[in-house]
Amino acid sequence: MWKWAAVFAMTLTLIGRAGIGQAVAQDVPGIEICTAEKTMERRTSCLQSNVNFLMRSIAKLTQDNQQKIDAANRQIDALKASVVSLQAKVNELQAAKAAPAPAKPKEPAAK
Repeated sequence: MWKWAAVFAMTLTLIGRAGIGQAVAQDVPGIEICTAEKTMERRTSCLQSNVNFLMRSIAKLTQDNQQKIDAANRQIDALKASVVSLQAKVNELQAAKAAPAPAKPKEPAAK
């Protein structure tokens, strides 16, 4: 009984996506349940399809993550340069503050 309900629900979903009267012949990449296949060739093909999908997913995620790491490293380098620049300015200000002010020459007393 539950199999027919699942088939009915899946049919309604496919008809809703494809539109009434249109054939549904779309292979959507993703993980498939391969235990439903009866022959060993089809099961092997299904498993290979799953492996290929996972390998493509891993490659895409690796590339995306590497791009994010590269962007973060560029930002870190820019921040390091800013810190060095600010530290140099702080050192200049501290040196100017610590240096004694030049003494003003005393004017001769008026007679």
